[in-house]
Amino acid sequence: MSVNVGDAAPDFELKDQHGAPVKLSDFRGGRNVMLVFYPLAFSGVCTGELCALRDELSSLVAGAGADVQVLAVSVDSMFALRAWSDQEGFSFPLLADFWPHGGTAQRYGVFDETKGVALRGTFIIDTEGVVRWKVVNAIPDARDIDEYRKALAGL
Repeated sequence: MSVNVGDAAPDFELKDQHGAPVKLSDFRGGRNVMLVFYPLAFSGVCTGELCALRDELSSLVAGAGADVQVLAVSVDSMFALRAWSDQEGFSFPLLADFWPHGGTAQRYGVFDETKGVALRGTFIIDTEGVVRWKVVNAIPDARDIDEYRKALAGL
C-alpha cells in the first residue's frame, strides 16, 4: 500500500524514545505533522538529516506560519532511539516502528522488505489528517531540507 497526496494519513500509535505512546490522530484539529521515516539511528545520512531538522526546525516552522510537529520514525528500538536522541539533542519524538517490525512504514508504503528498514519517506499531514506533500528517496539519498521549507509554506 502506498499513501499519496490527498489521501487520509493512516493512523498509528508508536512509542517514542522515552516509552510514551504517540498517536497520529492526537494531532488532528490542532497541529500539522511532518512524518519523517528514516532507515536507522546512528547511521551517517540519517544523523545528518535529523540534525539538519533539529537545527533548522524553528525556521522551517516559522516560514510555514503554522504549528508543525515533527515525528521521526525508524525500526530501531526505543532504547536505541533514546541513546541517539540524548547524544544528538533531538527535541522532537523519535518513534520506534520496532514491532510489528516496520508495520507503520509498510502502511505508508516506505518499507524496504529486502533490507528490513524504511526508505527515506516524508509526509506532511495537515490538521485534518490529510497528506498534503510527500517525498520518498532511496536509502542512500538524503532529502533536501529546502524542499521541506517550500512544502510547509504551502500549508
